Amino acid sequence: MGKTEREPIAIIGIGCRFPSAKGPESFWHLLREGVDAITEIPSERFDVGDVYDPKPGIPGKLNTKWGGFLEGVDEFDPYFFGISSREAAAMDPQQRVLLEVAWEAIEDAGLVPEKLDVGRIGVFAGTCNSDYGNLLEDSADIDIYFAGGNALSVLSGRLSYALGLQGPSMTVDTACSTSLVAVHLACQSLYSGESAVALAGGVNLIFSPEPYIAFSTAQMLAPDGRCKFGDSRADGFVRSEGAGMVVLKRLSSALADGDPIYAVIRGSAVNNDGDSGGLLMTPSRPGQEAVFEEAYRSAGVSPGEVQYVEAHGTGTSVGDPVEMQALGAVIGEGRPDDHPCVVGSVKTNIGHTEGAAGVAGLIKVALALKHKTIPPSLHLRAPNPNIPWQNLPLTVQRELSPWPPSPGPARAGVSSFGISGTNAHVVLEEAPEAPPAEAEVVATAHLLPLSAHSPEVLEDTARAYIGFLRTEEGALSSLQDICYTAGARRTHHAHRLAMVGSSPVSSSLSI
Repeated sequence: MGKTEREPIAIIGIGCRFPSAKGPESFWHLLREGVDAITEIPSERFDVGDVYDPKPGIPGKLNTKWGGFLEGVDEFDPYFFGISSREAAAMDPQQRVLLEVAWEAIEDAGLVPEKLDVGRIGVFAGTCNSDYGNLLEDSADIDIYFAGGNALSVLSGRLSYALGLQGPSMTVDTACSTSLVAVHLACQSLYSGESAVALAGGVNLIFSPEPYIAFSTAQMLAPDGRCKFGDSRADGFVRSEGAGMVVLKRLSSALADGDPIYAVIRGSAVNNDGDSGGLLMTPSRPGQEAVFEEAYRSAGVSPGEVQYVEAHGTGTSVGDPVEMQALGAVIGEGRPDDHPCVVGSVKTNIGHTEGAAGVAGLIKVALALKHKTIPPSLHLRAPNPNIPWQNLPLTVQRELSPWPPSPGPARAGVSSFGISGTNAHVVLEEAPEAPPAEAEVVATAHLLPLSAHSPEVLEDTARAYIGFLRTEEGALSSLQDICYTAGARRTHHAHRLAMVGSSPVSSSLSI
């Protein structure tokens, strides 16, 4: 396999909402603890009793009551983004959630939008569902905001508008691979110099039973609501909600600017199965092998140097065997026989977040690389006999464990395949060692400035800081760094609060 190598892309910020997890820290806790976040479909989404029948394949019925759902999707502060309450009511909640998650990712990266070169900030956002507009019962209720509030193109456009970003902006839809394709396109924009910073990710919310019914009729959903990736009981995927955005920058720029780095993207690839698969129903092994090979060639990395792959891993009887055999055919190149590649699937924790599935896997791996730890893949009892595990250089991660030792840097792959036939694979590597920190200035006190756009939000922000400063992590953190970030790498709003302290604990007490 020929190699090409170009400058890596740094992941410098993460914003995310997944079932039972809000933010990267909460998501990592869910992963490392092996939490299954699947629940029964909540009544505020739709009345399951009207359409449920446990028998599979019944026309007009769904045969599962399960899924992964976000809390508070009806809660939104439109004034923060300069949006009227009337317009916000007409907006697809996917637009609203993605605005919030993108802002959280930007803050996580320590970027201040008004200080950036807005002409070179790209937005690459994805979704493959839009239930909200179909909930309107009376066409007389359609107002001037309805079209923009429910157009998929406005998912990215509204984000660019709200933040004043003038770089490339596009909404991607390749079905299940949507958000990882968005990440690939963002990387291409950074490589070309079209963008200096890029936001990439996707969102998926569920408000109607119709897609459930369609998938149930095709017997594609797990009746028990459990994704059993790699298991002999694999019988379908589990629908789920989620949203994730990452902030990307060329590695040299991130290092020069002192940005935090979760992990780096070494390369990526996107292709389509063409007529080698069955489009909606049957994945293509040749198509998947080709995208793996191109991704590692793009990264300048031998597949044998990768210790972990986050699989598409839907837990279907057809998909898992095809994916594992395609991966095994490529990932064994240059790999010692006694060092199999570890595989896992975040879908066993949170279900299949569809338009956000690829970025969910990417965020999981970025966090795993940061913590040098691989979380468990759940629900594996007996290996799927249709997967020739004994002949493949692969093993499923069953428990929390340190990252496997290797002579080189920690490396991983992330896969995402769409029923559209479009496949994506991204190659990641651990972040380079940060340069030695400057000696902390000896000071008897530091100033911690906080701000928000309303008194209520300022109180919430202060409580969040109090909570963090009193944790073990907060107590061990550099107060100087915390104060610098709050003062120099945050947007300052109209309502403000400042406190003085000589340590994290004393600062929390002064709040």
